[in-house]
Amino acid sequence: MRKLIILFGLILVLSQASAQWSFDLESGLAFQSYNDVRIPNETGTTFSFTDDFRQEGTLVPLRFRVGFTFGEKNHLFAFAAPLAIDYEGEAPEDISFQQTIFPEGQTIEGFYKFNSFRLTYRRDLVQTETWTLGLGFTAKIRDARVQLTSGDLSDKKDDLGFVPLLHILAEYRFETWSLFLEGDGLAGGPGRAFDYIIGGLFPLREDLALKAGYRLLEGGADVSDVYNFTLINSAAIGFIWKL
Repeated sequence: MRKLIILFGLILVLSQASAQWSFDLESGLAFQSYNDVRIPNETGTTFSFTDDFRQEGTLVPLRFRVGFTFGEKNHLFAFAAPLAIDYEGEAPEDISFQQTIFPEGQTIEGFYKFNSFRLTYRRDLVQTETWTLGLGFTAKIRDARVQLTSGDLSDKKDDLGFVPLLHILAEYRFETWSLFLEGDGLAGGPGRAFDYIIGGLFPLREDLALKAGYRLLEGGADVSDVYNFTLINSAAIGFIWKL
Protein backbone atom coordinates (compact mmCIF):
# COMPACT_ATOMS: atom_id res chain seq x y z
CA MET A 1 0.00 0.00 0.00
CA ARG A 2 2.86 2.39 0.82
CA LYS A 3 4.46 1.76 -2.60
CA LEU A 4 1.10 2.44 -4.26
CA ILE A 5 0.77 5.80 -2.49
CA ILE A 6 4.33 6.74 -3.52
CA LEU A 7 3.51 5.80 -7.13
CA PHE A 8 0.43 8.01 -7.10
CA GLY A 9 2.52 10.87 -5.71
CA LEU A 10 5.14 10.53 -8.45
CA ILE A 11 2.45 10.55 -11.10
CA LEU A 12 1.05 13.76 -9.65
CA VAL A 13 4.45 15.45 -9.63
CA LEU A 14 5.33 14.38 -13.18
CA SER A 15 1.99 15.27 -14.75
CA GLN A 16 1.24 18.86 -13.77
CA ALA A 17 0.94 20.01 -17.37
CA SER A 18 -2.62 20.14 -18.76
CA ALA A 19 -4.02 18.79 -15.51
CA GLN A 20 -7.44 19.34 -13.98
CA TRP A 21 -8.77 18.92 -10.46
CA SER A 22 -12.30 17.90 -9.54
CA PHE A 23 -14.25 17.68 -6.30
CA ASP A 24 -17.20 15.31 -6.00
CA LEU A 25 -19.57 15.56 -3.03
CA GLU A 26 -22.46 13.09 -2.72
CA SER A 27 -25.19 12.35 -0.22
CA GLY A 28 -28.73 11.01 -0.38
CA LEU A 29 -31.21 8.73 1.33
CA ALA A 30 -30.11 5.12 1.89
CA PHE A 31 -32.05 1.96 2.76
CA GLN A 32 -30.68 -1.38 3.96
CA SER A 33 -32.09 -4.49 2.30
CA TYR A 34 -30.09 -6.91 4.45
CA ASN A 35 -27.24 -7.00 6.93
CA ASP A 36 -26.60 -10.57 8.07
CA VAL A 37 -23.94 -11.36 10.68
CA ARG A 38 -22.36 -14.44 12.25
CA ILE A 39 -19.17 -13.93 14.30
CA PRO A 40 -17.25 -16.22 14.62
CA ASN A 41 -18.41 -17.87 11.44
CA GLU A 42 -18.24 -21.47 12.65
CA THR A 43 -19.55 -21.08 16.23
CA GLY A 44 -21.48 -17.79 16.33
CA THR A 45 -25.22 -17.24 16.06
CA THR A 46 -26.60 -15.88 12.80
CA PHE A 47 -28.62 -12.70 13.25
CA SER A 48 -29.90 -9.94 10.99
CA PHE A 49 -29.52 -6.29 11.86
CA THR A 50 -32.32 -5.47 9.39
CA ASP A 51 -34.79 -8.21 10.42
CA ASP A 52 -34.10 -8.65 14.15
CA PHE A 53 -33.37 -5.03 15.13
CA ARG A 54 -34.61 -1.52 14.43
CA GLN A 55 -32.42 1.02 12.70
CA GLU A 56 -31.96 4.17 14.76
CA GLY A 57 -32.44 7.31 12.70
CA THR A 58 -32.33 7.94 8.97
CA LEU A 59 -29.35 6.73 6.96
CA VAL A 60 -27.87 9.66 5.02
CA PRO A 61 -24.34 8.71 3.91
CA LEU A 62 -21.82 11.34 2.88
CA ARG A 63 -19.17 10.58 0.26
CA PHE A 64 -16.31 12.78 -0.91
CA ARG A 65 -13.89 12.31 -3.82
CA VAL A 66 -11.00 14.41 -5.10
CA GLY A 67 -9.99 13.79 -8.71
CA PHE A 68 -6.92 14.66 -10.75
CA THR A 69 -6.99 14.35 -14.56
CA PHE A 70 -3.87 14.51 -16.70
CA GLY A 71 -3.17 13.80 -20.34
CA GLU A 72 -6.96 14.02 -20.92
CA LYS A 73 -7.46 10.25 -20.53
CA ASN A 74 -5.81 9.52 -17.19
CA HIS A 75 -7.53 10.00 -13.85
CA LEU A 76 -6.52 9.64 -10.21
CA PHE A 77 -9.07 9.69 -7.40
CA ALA A 78 -8.85 9.81 -3.61
CA PHE A 79 -12.14 8.79 -2.03
CA ALA A 80 -13.66 8.64 1.45
CA ALA A 81 -17.07 7.19 2.41
CA PRO A 82 -17.77 6.88 6.12
CA LEU A 83 -20.74 4.70 7.10
CA ALA A 84 -22.09 4.06 10.60
CA ILE A 85 -25.49 2.66 11.63
CA ASP A 86 -27.02 2.25 15.10
CA TYR A 87 -29.62 -0.41 15.91
CA GLU A 88 -31.75 -1.44 18.87
CA GLY A 89 -33.99 -4.42 19.58
CA GLU A 90 -34.67 -7.52 21.66
CA ALA A 91 -32.59 -10.62 21.02
CA PRO A 92 -34.87 -13.12 19.19
CA GLU A 93 -32.81 -15.98 20.71
CA ASP A 94 -29.57 -16.45 22.60
CA ILE A 95 -26.95 -14.74 20.42
CA SER A 96 -23.41 -16.03 20.61
CA PHE A 97 -21.22 -13.19 19.34
CA GLN A 98 -17.44 -13.19 19.66
CA GLN A 99 -16.79 -14.35 23.26
CA THR A 100 -20.16 -13.26 24.65
CA ILE A 101 -23.66 -14.75 24.80
CA PHE A 102 -26.52 -12.23 24.77
CA PRO A 103 -29.62 -13.90 26.29
CA GLU A 104 -32.93 -14.10 24.43
CA GLY A 105 -35.29 -11.20 25.15
CA GLN A 106 -32.65 -8.75 26.35
CA THR A 107 -32.55 -5.32 24.75
CA ILE A 108 -29.46 -5.01 22.56
CA GLU A 109 -27.85 -1.92 21.11
CA GLY A 110 -26.10 -2.73 17.86
CA PHE A 111 -23.49 -0.75 15.96
CA TYR A 112 -22.29 -1.34 12.40
CA LYS A 113 -19.43 0.63 10.84
CA PHE A 114 -18.03 0.22 7.35
CA ASN A 115 -15.78 3.12 6.40
CA SER A 116 -14.21 2.98 2.96
CA PHE A 117 -11.07 4.80 1.80
CA ARG A 118 -9.86 4.33 -1.77
CA LEU A 119 -7.20 5.33 -4.28
CA THR A 120 -8.17 4.83 -7.93
CA TYR A 121 -6.41 5.07 -11.29
CA ARG A 122 -8.54 5.00 -14.45
CA ARG A 123 -7.70 5.40 -18.11
CA ASP A 124 -10.37 6.30 -20.63
CA LEU A 125 -10.04 3.73 -23.42
CA VAL A 126 -12.77 5.24 -25.61
CA GLN A 127 -13.43 8.97 -25.99
CA THR A 128 -15.84 10.22 -28.66
CA GLU A 129 -18.32 13.08 -28.82
CA THR A 130 -20.97 10.87 -27.22
CA TRP A 131 -19.15 8.02 -25.44
CA THR A 132 -16.52 7.69 -22.72
CA LEU A 133 -15.51 4.19 -21.61
CA GLY A 134 -12.86 3.85 -18.92
CA LEU A 135 -11.20 1.03 -17.03
CA GLY A 136 -8.94 1.10 -13.98
CA PHE A 137 -8.12 -0.33 -10.58
CA THR A 138 -8.84 0.71 -7.01
CA ALA A 139 -6.93 0.10 -3.80
CA LYS A 140 -9.50 0.07 -1.00
CA ILE A 141 -8.95 0.18 2.75
CA ARG A 142 -11.96 -0.97 4.76
CA ASP A 143 -12.39 0.07 8.39
CA ALA A 144 -15.22 -2.07 9.77
CA ARG A 145 -16.75 -2.84 13.15
CA VAL A 146 -19.70 -4.88 14.41
CA GLN A 147 -20.60 -4.31 18.06
CA LEU A 148 -23.36 -5.53 20.40
CA THR A 149 -24.08 -4.05 23.83
CA SER A 150 -26.66 -5.05 26.44
CA GLY A 151 -26.24 -3.63 29.93
CA ASP A 152 -22.90 -4.83 31.26
CA LEU A 153 -22.42 -7.18 28.29
CA SER A 154 -20.52 -5.84 25.31
CA ASP A 155 -18.41 -7.32 22.55
CA LYS A 156 -17.14 -6.20 19.18
CA LYS A 157 -15.30 -7.30 16.06
CA ASP A 158 -13.00 -4.87 14.25
CA ASP A 159 -11.72 -5.45 10.73
CA LEU A 160 -9.11 -3.28 9.01
CA GLY A 161 -7.95 -4.60 5.67
CA PHE A 162 -6.97 -4.03 2.04
CA VAL A 163 -9.20 -4.93 -0.92
CA PRO A 164 -8.22 -4.64 -4.62
CA LEU A 165 -11.08 -3.72 -6.94
CA LEU A 166 -11.73 -3.07 -10.62
CA HIS A 167 -13.01 0.38 -11.58
CA ILE A 168 -15.24 1.10 -14.60
CA LEU A 169 -16.91 4.11 -16.18
CA ALA A 170 -19.41 4.21 -19.04
CA GLU A 171 -20.87 7.59 -19.98
CA TYR A 172 -23.18 8.54 -22.87
CA ARG A 173 -23.65 12.23 -23.56
CA PHE A 174 -26.91 13.65 -24.83
CA GLU A 175 -27.32 17.24 -25.97
CA THR A 176 -27.80 18.75 -22.51
CA TRP A 177 -26.99 15.95 -20.03
CA SER A 178 -25.18 12.62 -19.64
CA LEU A 179 -26.17 9.13 -18.57
CA PHE A 180 -23.40 7.30 -16.71
CA LEU A 181 -22.48 4.13 -14.83
CA GLU A 182 -19.44 4.22 -12.54
CA GLY A 183 -18.07 2.20 -9.69
CA ASP A 184 -15.76 -0.38 -8.16
CA GLY A 185 -16.34 -4.09 -7.82
CA LEU A 186 -14.85 -7.55 -7.62
CA ALA A 187 -16.12 -10.99 -6.64
CA GLY A 188 -14.29 -14.21 -5.98
CA GLY A 189 -13.05 -16.49 -3.23
CA PRO A 190 -14.67 -15.93 0.16
CA GLY A 191 -16.00 -12.44 -0.45
CA ARG A 192 -17.19 -9.73 -2.80
CA ALA A 193 -17.55 -5.95 -2.95
CA PHE A 194 -19.65 -3.82 -5.29
CA ASP A 195 -20.20 -0.06 -5.22
CA TYR A 196 -21.88 1.33 -8.35
CA ILE A 197 -23.96 4.35 -9.27
CA ILE A 198 -26.13 4.76 -12.36
CA GLY A 199 -27.61 8.15 -13.01
CA GLY A 200 -27.45 11.44 -14.81
CA LEU A 201 -25.06 14.39 -14.96
CA PHE A 202 -26.67 17.78 -15.50
CA PRO A 203 -24.32 20.74 -16.17
CA LEU A 204 -25.25 23.86 -14.21
CA ARG A 205 -22.38 25.90 -15.60
CA GLU A 206 -19.05 25.16 -17.27
CA ASP A 207 -17.29 24.07 -14.07
CA LEU A 208 -20.21 22.68 -12.04
CA ALA A 209 -22.58 19.76 -12.59
CA LEU A 210 -25.41 18.16 -10.64
CA LYS A 211 -25.50 14.38 -10.45
CA ALA A 212 -28.42 12.21 -9.36
CA GLY A 213 -29.12 8.52 -9.53
CA TYR A 214 -29.31 5.13 -7.84
CA ARG A 215 -26.37 3.67 -5.93
CA LEU A 216 -25.90 0.03 -4.96
CA LEU A 217 -23.47 -0.91 -2.20
CA GLU A 218 -23.20 -4.67 -1.60
CA GLY A 219 -20.64 -7.09 -0.32
CA GLY A 220 -19.16 -9.00 2.54
CA ALA A 221 -17.03 -11.98 3.48
CA ASP A 222 -17.52 -15.61 4.42
CA VAL A 223 -14.27 -16.52 6.19
CA SER A 224 -13.36 -18.45 9.33
CA ASP A 225 -13.74 -15.56 11.78
CA VAL A 226 -16.50 -13.51 10.10
CA TYR A 227 -19.68 -14.00 8.13
CA ASN A 228 -21.25 -10.69 7.09
CA PHE A 229 -23.06 -9.58 3.94
CA THR A 230 -24.79 -6.23 3.48
CA LEU A 231 -26.87 -4.57 0.78
CA ILE A 232 -27.60 -0.83 0.86
CA ASN A 233 -29.63 0.97 -1.82
CA SER A 234 -29.38 4.75 -2.10
CA ALA A 235 -31.14 7.58 -3.86
CA ALA A 236 -28.01 9.64 -4.48
CA ILE A 237 -27.56 13.31 -5.27
CA GLY A 238 -24.43 15.43 -5.43
CA PHE A 239 -22.29 18.01 -7.18
CA ILE A 240 -19.07 17.80 -9.20
CA TRP A 241 -16.91 20.90 -9.32
CA LYS A 242 -13.98 21.10 -11.75
CA LEU A 243 -11.03 23.49 -11.53
